[in-house]
Amino acid sequence: MKTDIIFYRLFQEFPDIFFELIGNPPEQASLYQFSSVEIKQTAFRIDGVFLPIQGSENQIYFVEVQFQTDSGIYSRLISEICLYLRQNQPSNDWGAVVLYPNRNIDTGDIKHYREFFTSGRIRRIYLDELGEAASLPIGIATAKLVIATEDIAIAQARELIHRTNSEISSLQKQQQLLQFIETILAYKFPTMSREEMEQMFGLSELKQTRFYQEAFQEGVEQGKVQGIEQGIKQGIVQGEIRGQVRGELKGKLKAVSAMLAAGLTVEQVAEALDLSVEEVRQAAQ
Repeated sequence: MKTDIIFYRLFQEFPDIFFELIGNPPEQASLYQFSSVEIKQTAFRIDGVFLPIQGSENQIYFVEVQFQTDSGIYSRLISEICLYLRQNQPSNDWGAVVLYPNRNIDTGDIKHYREFFTSGRIRRIYLDELGEAASLPIGIATAKLVIATEDIAIAQARELIHRTNSEISSLQKQQQLLQFIETILAYKFPTMSREEMEQMFGLSELKQTRFYQEAFQEGVEQGKVQGIEQGIKQGIVQGEIRGQVRGELKGKLKAVSAMLAAGLTVEQVAEALDLSVEEVRQAAQ
């Protein structure tokens, strides 16, 4: 499982989770831009950096996700940071956070760098010591899902889905978080079929998951083919273009029932598919 990619994507899409992890107000995320930076003329690349927005005096945060033992992690991390500071000469202060699944993975020797740790400039976070997922903010609980064993991951995911639907009012953010939960499960269970994924989530929680996306795309593709064939038979020069338009509409209409069954309202379906409320109601009938 490519955990570093998962976490860097998590911080990219939900930067407030990082600030919750380090005990800061999640609202601070609005003051930063998360990115990766490359250090010129070296083989170094820092994959995760929270850079303050221009003009801000907030400190820079370097983020390292480490899910494999690496005795030289701290010499590498500090070398990367020092080279970045030398090349960019930022006026902002800096700090670093290293994210581990547990203490056993933290095999790095801090002997030469202990001052960075005693001062708090470099902090280590162990996900398994953050507490029970049910008692944590939903963002941190989602991060903990990455380290959940397979036998409890599905139960934790169901609980997260329930919390997402009940605690997050923004439909867009709900869908983003549901997709991210499904991404984690897809990494954990790479052989799981669409039907198994549907059964695992439950129809009321599918919404914008991979199952819906694949079902909708199939409807679009089928409609395109049928529309193109009809256009050719009628001898219309632009039958292919018109067929594609009809096919896309047919694909949307085919997706209506699945989305309504997944718990979305008629208005939400209409907005998501760029249809009128009347078209959605007719398709449902």
